[in-house]
Amino acid sequence: MEISCDVVTVPTRHGLEAVDILRRGVGEGVGPVLHDDGGETLGFLVPPGTAAGWDVPGSTCTETDGRGLRLAPEPPVEGSDWLLPPGDADLATDPAVLRAALDEAARLIEAADNCR
Repeated sequence: MEISCDVVTVPTRHGLEAVDILRRGVGEGVGPVLHDDGGETLGFLVPPGTAAGWDVPGSTCTETDGRGLRLAPEPPVEGSDWLLPPGDADLATDPAVLRAALDEAARLIEAADNCR
């Protein structure tokens, strides 16, 4: 299946915290999530057009320019793999819900780092 989407990329630690937050949310799903083979970033699939208004510090949102991504067992980007594959996740993550999860994740990471 091919879908149009944008991709929000964050550092792995931040992304994993956000995935946990999203999966605990009641009725708030998380879409497919990619990770790079180097283990440095996670990519959340979000609806097309999200990149135009995305301004969350520490993340980037890339447009797919209408090319869409092929959602199959094989990851759509070379050098990546699925953390949450299509079929195990919603079609895309709601950008407002992702923004809230990333904000909460940043606060949790900062608190953990300050306890060291």
